[in-house]
Amino acid sequence: MFRSLKFLGFIYVLFIFAMNSCQLKKNSEVINIGFSQCISTDQWRKDMNHSMMVQTSLYPNISLKIREADRSIERQIEQIEAFIKEDVDVLIVSPLETQKIVPVIEKAYNKGIPVILIDRKINSDKYSAFVGADNIEVGRMAASYIAASPKEKINVLEIKGTDNSSPTLERSLGFNQVAEREGKIESVITIENYSDAKFSDILDTIDVSKIDFVFAFNDILARSAWQVAKNKDVTDDLKFIGVDGLVGPDGGINMVLEGTLEATVLYPTGGAEAIKLARRIYEGEQVQKNNSLNITLIDKLNAGIMKNQYEKINEQQEELEKQLEAIDEQEQKYYVQNNLLKVAMALLAIILSLAVYSIYSIRIIRRKNKELHRTNEKVVYQRNQIESIAEEVKKSNEAKMNFFTGLSHEFKTPLTLIMSSLESIHMELKGSKSKYQSDLDVINRNSKRLLRLINNLLDFRRIEDKEFNLKVSKTNLFEFSQKISRDFKREAKKRSIKFNIETNNEDLTLLLDSNLMDKVYFNLLSNAFKFTPDHGEISIKIEQVQEENSVEIHFKDSGIGIPKDEMNQLFKPYFKARNNNKNSSGIGLALSKQFVELHHGTIDVRSHQGTEFIVSLPTTNEHFNKDQIANTKDVVQPSYFELQFETELSDTLPASPGDKVDNQYSILIIEDNEELSRFLNNKLGVHYKTYLSDGTDALEQAFEMIPDIIICDINLTEKDGFEICETLKKDLRTSHIPTIILTALSDSESYLKGLESGADLYLTKPFSYSILIQSIKSLLYNRERLRYYYTNNLFKLEKDNKFRNHEQEFISSLNNLIKENLDNSDFTVEKLAEDLNISRVQLYRKVKALLGLNVSEYINNYKLERAKIMLEESDLSISEIAYKNGFSTPNYFSTSFKNKYGSSPASFRKDLKDYN
Repeated sequence: MFRSLKFLGFIYVLFIFAMNSCQLKKNSEVINIGFSQCISTDQWRKDMNHSMMVQTSLYPNISLKIREADRSIERQIEQIEAFIKEDVDVLIVSPLETQKIVPVIEKAYNKGIPVILIDRKINSDKYSAFVGADNIEVGRMAASYIAASPKEKINVLEIKGTDNSSPTLERSLGFNQVAEREGKIESVITIENYSDAKFSDILDTIDVSKIDFVFAFNDILARSAWQVAKNKDVTDDLKFIGVDGLVGPDGGINMVLEGTLEATVLYPTGGAEAIKLARRIYEGEQVQKNNSLNITLIDKLNAGIMKNQYEKINEQQEELEKQLEAIDEQEQKYYVQNNLLKVAMALLAIILSLAVYSIYSIRIIRRKNKELHRTNEKVVYQRNQIESIAEEVKKSNEAKMNFFTGLSHEFKTPLTLIMSSLESIHMELKGSKSKYQSDLDVINRNSKRLLRLINNLLDFRRIEDKEFNLKVSKTNLFEFSQKISRDFKREAKKRSIKFNIETNNEDLTLLLDSNLMDKVYFNLLSNAFKFTPDHGEISIKIEQVQEENSVEIHFKDSGIGIPKDEMNQLFKPYFKARNNNKNSSGIGLALSKQFVELHHGTIDVRSHQGTEFIVSLPTTNEHFNKDQIANTKDVVQPSYFELQFETELSDTLPASPGDKVDNQYSILIIEDNEELSRFLNNKLGVHYKTYLSDGTDALEQAFEMIPDIIICDINLTEKDGFEICETLKKDLRTSHIPTIILTALSDSESYLKGLESGADLYLTKPFSYSILIQSIKSLLYNRERLRYYYTNNLFKLEKDNKFRNHEQEFISSLNNLIKENLDNSDFTVEKLAEDLNISRVQLYRKVKALLGLNVSEYINNYKLERAKIMLEESDLSISEIAYKNGFSTPNYFSTSFKNKYGSSPASFRKDLKDYN
């Protein structure tokens, strides 16, 4: 009996071990991934390898083997042959070049091994997937950044490197595409097979001052080229652009922060994405052949932020790696102790049969259970920590989104109050011809515009959170479309745009959520009017397709169209086409697509001689459930206040605003917003002579008119307001003119920049008109006081070193030239202007604006003031004083002196002696 029990216990133990072995074998099944890295020396490749290894650590059943070719195509081919012989499950290759490596990659592909290309492509389509950034877009992004430079013509040195890989060819292609399209990049000099010596020779043979940018195809080449330029002391003439955007001592982000690079394009390695893709392919999942990674441009504005983010990500990655190692260690302990527990259970069965070993077996089991319990507690604690961190991140993101939503809601309350007040005022003024009607119209239209933008933002958040509850009702589609189109009739009439709507069935009714479809119409029509030029055409065509139980709504315009290669991205949030230079939030079309899809419809776009959006909606009712169908009348519920005023603003400006009032003061208004420019012109033109500029001819008008006040916006089409203000303050002709900056930028940095540019006053929008008009009066009053001070303290200015500005420098130079030529009978006003390096007309305007006198009057006053001082302080005779101050005869001097001071020189001296 004892032997039988012992035999059965032995069989049981063998069975347990067999089960454990099968389980271990099953768990030990791994995915073998081979990676052939073409280059092993630069940091970007090392980062790629590291990201692969980190991602692999997240999957215990993945085995990654990395082999580096070290820039040898023959070695890379041998390494791939070795991977084929090893029969790896997935092969990842970063090819050194595009052609020679094709046969061996096709061999692996034909053998059934999935092949993933990373970063670089080959001249064959026999691969499973490609992971990498769009190198054509990298080149375009660099060229677009360079083209944004304020210079009219830009010359660029393009450094390709030492190979002809696909990234090199595509980056050059994308760069030259934008260069040709923009037109500002006048010439692109390409350096093939870069070396320091070759770059040094090129710098010696060309005029470096005519080169504006150096575009290197990676940050390493950019640093090398910068060092060569630094050795030649020409780095001040060149701005360097790189690609990669790594973090580290020699990384692109640090070089931007140090000022070595002007900018760099962040070019992700894609290592982690390649491992994820390999795992999906191995598990039989269908994947896209081309998997593009996001790129972004890093300059001084965002380099610090990017560096901080990368450092934080690296810290989190290191912490995660430590936690994964700890979890892996605990899992290993758990598996070992779990097997020991099973052995202990087997021994317990034997011990129960063999009483001799019962007490000993119980003690072992208790001890092992305690150890297992402690291990499980550690694993549970670490798991709870990970879950807690994930929950904190989730709460943080939710808090940000809630703040965004709350802020948007806060905007709606004051806007609603504004628009309600407008409606009340409109009702009171109805039927009367008030001079404020046009102002109310401006307020109304811009308030509605703000409200639509805020509603779009709120709708976008609701779409993301899937909070929309569709409420549809029977709606006559043609009547609905007519009601919406009425809001655009006035715009069409004002801009001579042919705008019509037609249908093949005016009685067609279908289920619509009027509020949501109203926004779809508004977004599509707003885009059509925004991009259609004056005298163009816009149409809405409604076609019922009975055989498909659907209706198609065509929104067609004759605008600028959409580039074909960007049409598939048009409905993505925040996307902006490259030919779109209009201000937009980038979410209108994304919202429209979501709203149409909520109606179980589709939206498509075509672009040929304009743009056409086609909205297709079902005409049947089975797509909606009972909760979505509302028992309401067929009416449109507008999303916005629709105040309509009886008068509109004039579309043309007054031919001569200065003719309104014959006033000595003049104001130059530099503003490219037509409504604001017209508003200021109408208001200020009542009190002053006004001149208007949209910014394109601001400096020319200022130099020609020499106004008394300049009001300037910041965001202008060509030069910004800071540049214009700085130019005017540095120019002798206009340095005395008070300048007021009007802008929506309210941050302290912009305010400081405005003061540094020389602005006398910085007002943020929305501004109070009463404050503006009072500020103008104060500046003019102060200018008059300064003019009085100048004209009555001619010689005190020369001694006052504390008061040194452009005006005093000008007056001092003027006085010195007059003083030096008092006895020169050939000295004329033309010669005076020539010595001051300005024209005769500009001298007259400058002196008149600054001192209120013409040049001849000022010279005469200077002579008389100097003669008066000499009468007071010297013993010279009146005749000597007359000749020393440039008067032709003593009699002429006496007459001029008496006309200015009311007594002759002799009487003045006598009265002075009697007084003393």
